[in-house]
Formats: sequence, C-alpha cells, structure tokens
Amino acid sequence: MEYRRLGASDLQVSALALGTMTFGEQNSEADAHAQLDYAVARGVNFIDTAEMYPVAPRAETVHRTESYIGNWLMRQQRDKLVVATKIAGPARGFTWIRGTPRIDRAQINAAIDGSLRRLQTDYVDLYQIHWPDRYVPMFGATAYDVKQERDSTPIAEQLQALAELVKAGKVRYLGLSNETPWGVAEFVRCAEQLGLPRIVSIQNAYHLMNRTFESGLAEICHRADVGLLAYSPLAFGWLTGKYIDDPQAHGRITLFPNFGQRYAKVNVPPAVREYMKIAQEAGLSPATMALAFARTRWFTSSVILGATTLDQLKENLDSMDVILKDEVLEKIEAVHRKYPNPAP
Repeated sequence: MEYRRLGASDLQVSALALGTMTFGEQNSEADAHAQLDYAVARGVNFIDTAEMYPVAPRAETVHRTESYIGNWLMRQQRDKLVVATKIAGPARGFTWIRGTPRIDRAQINAAIDGSLRRLQTDYVDLYQIHWPDRYVPMFGATAYDVKQERDSTPIAEQLQALAELVKAGKVRYLGLSNETPWGVAEFVRCAEQLGLPRIVSIQNAYHLMNRTFESGLAEICHRADVGLLAYSPLAFGWLTGKYIDDPQAHGRITLFPNFGQRYAKVNVPPAVREYMKIAQEAGLSPATMALAFARTRWFTSSVILGATTLDQLKENLDSMDVILKDEVLEKIEAVHRKYPNPAP
C-alpha cells in the first residue's frame, strides 16, 4: 500500500480508502466488520463514512453505518487509523436528520456529537461537509440556476463553528465534499482572512466518465494544497461493465434506480463499451483499469472504494499494483475526447 499526505495536513492516508455507504443496507454488521478487517490487513488506514449513511438514505436506517463502524473501532488501535465522517447538508428532504439538516453552529455541534457517540471515539481525523449549505448543482445536475438560490449560512460562520470543533479536540482537520471551485476558494479565503483552520481535502466524484474535477477544481486545489478524495471511481458499478452484459445485474443501479440518475445518460453505455475494450486489450478487468486510472492522477490523494462482497474488495485492492501503460492512457484519452464526461 502507498501512503500520501492529505492536502496541507499531517495525515498520511492510504492511496485506497474504504468507503462504507453500503454498511447497514446492502451489508450486515458482520459483513461490515469483515470488510474492515480485510481492508486494514491489506494496508488500508483510511475509513470514510457519513452520518447520513447507509445509502439509499431513509429514516429507518440513518446513522446505522457509523454505529457498525463504532462497534468495530472500539476494538482497534485508534491512532493507527484515519477516520473521516461527514455532516449532511440541506435541501434533500432528509427531515429525519435533525429535523432538516443545515450547516450552522447548533447543527454542527449536534452532528459531531452524534457521530462521535456512534463511532465510539473521542475525535475524527477528518470532518467533511457532505454537500454545501448553499444551492449548487450536484448529483448529476450540471447547470447553475440562479433561480434556485436559497437562504444559507455564510461560509465564514460555518468555518468559525467548525474551528471550535478543532479547538475542542473533536476534529483534527476539515474537508469539503460535492463542492465547486468557488466554494473551495471561499473556504480558503475565509480561513486566511479570519485566522481559522484551512480545509485540507475535497471529496468529489471522479472517474473515467466524470473528469470535471480536472478543470477549475484541479487548479484551485493545487494552489491551495487541497487533496482530492475521489468517490464513485467505478461510477456506481457501471465501469465494471456488468450493466453492459446484463442491464438488470444486481447492484446499486438496479436496487436504487432513483439514486443512480446521474448515470442515466445517453452516452454512458457506449463510453463504457469503449473502456471495456481498452481494458480487455490490456489484459485488465474494467474495474481494475478504472481504479488504477483514478489512483494515479497527480491530484488524487486517495480513491474511496466501495464493495458489497469480500471478493469485490479484494479485486479493488489488487488494483493498487497496477500502473497503466502509456498506450492504455492514450486510448483512454481518445475515448474521453469522443465521450467527454458522459456522467457528470
């Protein structure tokens, strides 16, 4: 396993991290603990979760993922692990989370205390805003619509409240998720202007069919020393090729069709076919090629893996040994030019 510094922090995180959003919905607690044990045995030290999990989110299962992790974490050597969680944002109808989640001082304090209790730890290494308090296009939406602007907590106030968690020792570092270049720049500006902790990471979707990070976000994150935590590196399973072979294959797309709308785009199947062909010619599985691509981008700090079985997790972790040849990368770029970002 390779370890990388996360942004401007002193955290050394494994280049492959374990994502946990299946714990409590697709995976039982025994499954979750088996995945955690196996990942750590393979050198993974970075575990990512969220108060909202598991996915698909619903009142009956909310917070279950953190509780499963907490029951495992209490038996581990805590200082050997990097544990990250997230506070849910507003405007997605999750009334079962604090009556409707917001990113303000009162809710930030309630959220972190709940997460720490469920995780059975005194602190988290990385605390992330799951998605912005303000309106932004996300989860498949791409066009900014000024008519959807809404009341939101100023970023300076959010950062001041989060800084109190750092000062109290409940949080070591701060991060963002599903954020835009303007949002990253504003968090950095407020930190510098007000003498507050800087963000060190951004967790956004990044994969062969969504490389939008490479434009504005790559520049601001480079200049501000903010590391990318790439989520959905297999595009909800599309980049494994299984939905090409069988559109009704068992997986998140068929289990939670509404949650997979960001991948229901006309150019997704033809792009996947092209990437499958490149992988086959290179003697790789489509999943291995996709994970190796995301891991080896210059801006990637860690790639967040999600699996529902140990066999899937093993294949995903085995991708750590793969470096794509130049000719493979050239073919990937050709497909990207033909089908640019079909699933943003």
